[in-house]
Parts: sequence; structure tokens; C-alpha cells
Amino acid sequence: MIDLIKKYLNRNGFDSFDLKAVLFDMDGVLYNSMPAHAQSWQETMVEFGFETTSYNEFFMHEGRVAEATVDMIFERERNRKANADEQKEIYARKTELFQKYNSGKTIENSHSVIDLVKKRGLLPVLVTGSGQAALLDKLNDNFPNTFERNTMVTAFDVKIGKPHPEPFLMGLQKGGNLKPNQAIAIENAPLGTEAAHKAGVFTIAVNTGPLDTQVLWDSGADMVFDSMSEFYDTLPQLLDTLAEVKN
Repeated sequence: MIDLIKKYLNRNGFDSFDLKAVLFDMDGVLYNSMPAHAQSWQETMVEFGFETTSYNEFFMHEGRVAEATVDMIFERERNRKANADEQKEIYARKTELFQKYNSGKTIENSHSVIDLVKKRGLLPVLVTGSGQAALLDKLNDNFPNTFERNTMVTAFDVKIGKPHPEPFLMGLQKGGNLKPNQAIAIENAPLGTEAAHKAGVFTIAVNTGPLDTQVLWDSGADMVFDSMSEFYDTLPQLLDTLAEVKN
């Protein structure tokens, strides 16, 4: 653990951490919603005549804003971007199917992680590429007194989205104009991990989906855990170590 922390500090030119906030992804970190996202995306694309997509592919694309996902598939199969009507129609159908398939269940131990973060005096900040009202509107019900609108970055805020660092740079701003060594990021998907890494934030990947763990390391994670339960068990020691390690 100490070696991984020092590696981050060396790479980014910091002497130590001054931790103020934790930047949380939503799908796959707080909510067990990625299976519903993947299924609804895949069924939608099949309905609209696309032939090259697969269920697991959408775990790789998690974190992109919806328009970018649609354009990527259009360019791959039809050599053009989707027009505004196509974007609207596809996303409306995807949203309809997501509401059908999504269970609304949270990730096991995500509440415990949030509670520990708040008990340590750290500010939780949401950094998601999602624009799904079905989840965003329930955040306060599922995670009471945790995320305010001014501490949330969603698909409605960003212009580029993950894997660009923009969402996490905005998360640092919403956390109090923080420097990268004043926060850590919790992600579960390679595009989100890549975005947080590019923003210079210490990035923890929790593998809650079907992807190979190596994908998360390769996308820039500083630490990888196999489950939220494993991460929660390690979190007290990690926070203590982050406060103590000097470069």
C-alpha cells in the first residue's frame, strides 16, 4: 500500500496528501445498476439494427455520456454520427428499458463506505456520466444527507465526459477548488479510472462487474479491489496511511 501511494506522489509531483474529499462514481460504485444499463443499451442497439455490439461491451463504455456512446456505434457501423432525432429516439428507448430492468439496489457496503468517509470528516462528491433521473432523483433517499446538487457532477454538467478528465476536474472544483492530492476517486470502470488518472487524482478501482481486473490497472488505477466489501475493510487503514505517507 505504501509503495503504491508513494508511486502516485512521485508521478504527480506531490510531497503528501491533504485529503478533503472523496469523488464517487455512481453506477457500479453506489448502485448495482450496470447490468441494467448494459442490457438496456444492448437491446436498444439491436432494435435499431446495429450488429456489432455486445452486453459486456457496455461495461467498457460505462462513464461516457450517452451521446458519445451512440455516436461511437454509429461511426463504427454507419461511418457517421447520429443526428439529433436519432440521438433522442435511441436514448428514450434505452431509458425506457433501463427503468424496466433496473432493480434500484445499491452496491453491498456502499453505505458503509459513505458513512466512514463522512465520519472521517471528508466530503463525498458525486462524479458520474449518468443522466438517468431514475437514479439521480433517488440519491437522497438511498444516501441521505450525502450529495447536494452543488457537490454533484452529472451528464448534465459536462461537455466531454469520461475518459476525458473534465468530470473529475469539475469534481475537484465542486469539492472546494481542491488540488488533486486533496481527494481520492472511487471508480469501477476503465473509462472512469482513466479520467480520474488523467485528472491527477489518486484512483481506486473497485471491480464490481464482469471485466478482467487487469483492465482497471491498465486504465490507470493506483489501487484495485475485487469488491466493495474488500475495499471497505481496507479503507480505515488506507485513510490512515494516506495521511501519514510523505514523499
